Amino acid sequence: MPLHIAYGDETALRARCEVATVRTTHEHETDYEPGAVVPSGLWAPMTDQDIKSVTAPRRPLDSTLVEVVQPPFPEGQALEDLPRPMGDPDAVYLGQALAKPDMVTTTDNHGDGRLLGLHLDNWDRLTYADKHTGRRRLCLNLGPGTRYLVLGAIDAQTVCRAVHPADYVHRHPHTNDFRAYVADGRAVRLFRIRLAPGEGYLAPTEYLLHDGSTAGQDEPSAAAFWLGHWPRATLPSLV
Repeated sequence: MPLHIAYGDETALRARCEVATVRTTHEHETDYEPGAVVPSGLWAPMTDQDIKSVTAPRRPLDSTLVEVVQPPFPEGQALEDLPRPMGDPDAVYLGQALAKPDMVTTTDNHGDGRLLGLHLDNWDRLTYADKHTGRRRLCLNLGPGTRYLVLGAIDAQTVCRAVHPADYVHRHPHTNDFRAYVADGRAVRLFRIRLAPGEGYLAPTEYLLHDGSTAGQDEPSAAAFWLGHWPRATLPSLV
């Protein structure tokens, strides 16, 4: 399934979302892993076709849905306990990450410090057939700066089929599949969603190409993250 964003106010969605395409990093961009995929940088307003493409079907699969949400802010509450009332007693707190200002993408490889670029998460170790059933990631922007969630419009199962047509059913969709897909000259449409301090998202980061970004921002942004199986509309929507 492609990227679907839950929204009730098209104007509010347009106000915080922009679109671009991808490129592969060059050899001189040594901060990144070889072959990393990053935004082209040419962000533009959403068109009517973009709105149509991300509009969820009447009965969307919750595990593949993106929501821009207002999480409860942890005033005097441990971050580990923040999602407790949200309906998944097994939700897991992943910790915090601090992004410096003006980062095109924010996630690095803990082993060598190089940036991953846009990537897939793999906490749930899911095969091709089950990749759409993974837990969604809840993010809360702790500030002090604004940050973005960047998402690819094409899903991991579609890319896996394209890159491994002979044996995709036996695969575990991976970031490298997206890298091969882009290196082969195929386009991927990107959407970036602006998140002010105190705002957040629920997104299927096991299923969609993604990363955080502070591009164009002059303040750092810390974010807290959780994984869980949450029904749609669990938190108030911002769009």
